[in-house]
Amino acid sequence: MKHLPLFFDLAGRRIAVVGEGAAADRRADLVRSAGADVRRIVSPVVQPSDFRGATAAFIATGDAARDAAAQRAAKSIGVPVNVADRPALCDFILPAIVDRDEIVVAVSTGGASPTLATVLRGRIEAALPERLGAVARLAATFRAQVNALIAEPARRRAFFRRLVEGPAARLALAGDDAGARRSALGELDAARRHMTPLGIAHIVGAGPGDPDLLTLRAAQLLQEADAILHDDLVPAAILARARRDAELLAVGKRKGQASWAQADINAELVRRVRAGQTVVRLKAGDPFVFGRGGEEVEALRDAGLPVAVVPGITAALGCAASAGIPLTHRRLASAVTFVSGHSAAENQGTSREAHWPALAAQGHTLAIYMGATEAASVRDRLLGAGADPDTPVAIVENGTRPDERVSLGRLADLARLAVPHISRGDAGPSLIIIGDVAALAATAEQPLLAEVS
Repeated sequence: MKHLPLFFDLAGRRIAVVGEGAAADRRADLVRSAGADVRRIVSPVVQPSDFRGATAAFIATGDAARDAAAQRAAKSIGVPVNVADRPALCDFILPAIVDRDEIVVAVSTGGASPTLATVLRGRIEAALPERLGAVARLAATFRAQVNALIAEPARRRAFFRRLVEGPAARLALAGDDAGARRSALGELDAARRHMTPLGIAHIVGAGPGDPDLLTLRAAQLLQEADAILHDDLVPAAILARARRDAELLAVGKRKGQASWAQADINAELVRRVRAGQTVVRLKAGDPFVFGRGGEEVEALRDAGLPVAVVPGITAALGCAASAGIPLTHRRLASAVTFVSGHSAAENQGTSREAHWPALAAQGHTLAIYMGATEAASVRDRLLGAGADPDTPVAIVENGTRPDERVSLGRLADLARLAVPHISRGDAGPSLIIIGDVAALAATAEQPLLAEVS
């Protein structure tokens, strides 16, 4: 190891920063954020007295001669220095820093390649949740109580590990500080009575199918879950990102097939959380867009159990982007509505029925979920409400996935267009997009060049 990483408390300490410009400004802002008393030195001629009382000095004039002169002045009275981009003149290295409040990660290559340190910092930033500092504050809040309650070092370490990895930490990461404190208090009470603490359920959106479209939090939770209760529509490529010893349980509901009832799924979530498991309920798309995630949240809250929601890229957004269809367009569509295809054949005459005359209006994009099998009903309801038979439509099957299929046509032909997407035994989930924007879909002759994976 060429350099020993150390973390200094700079609160109230004087730090000298020599130079003007962006490099000097960045260094001044950095040490000021740590509570230092910054003294800026911009004189062309720097004297040793300029550094008197300083704990350290950062030199960034951009001029080799001035940098060297300032370095000699500081060194003459024993002040350690860092000189920007001149490692031979440095007593200490300024690392690439990941700042998460109480959590600070420093990356250094010993001056060999600052660019590599920056690249590594970016990867670490992507892996660490933004609110990680809240977990550290939570642990600090309960440290004295835990130390007083649990005398055995091994048992105390196990408690803190669960605290920073388990339900309380997840609630803190989700921004629910009050819920995190309640969860931590519950675990303390369980430790006092030698009981099994509660787990937590995460209602997680898996996105439209491309594993690279998972959110960072969803990917992290797949690596932390004890059990993953997943929809049938979640592809194997996403399930493969779960930790190897996680229990995978398919609880999906497919039309015309035997499947789990929603009440059974709710009960299973409650049972596992009460048993102390970290559970991910993994849903295709977004759990709050035709995913019944709201019902599962209600069931867990009614049972007094901790639950957090992680949104996902919903099918309408993912499939439209993959097919090159803008859901809104300044000239073509100023509104977009998400509709369940089942509403074309169900709930007629009820307060929940879709208002088809409004949906048939021009300048309006419809994204119809689970609509391929109801294509004829969708067509009839829209035409009956006054929609133009020549309105462009697109059916996107397996959107964002390698086997994506797109059919383009007009509203009058929607039922015929849907046949290839429902007649095959291996047909995947399909989304119907109706509106003038559908005519802008990318074609084989003009493929979309944007990244979708």
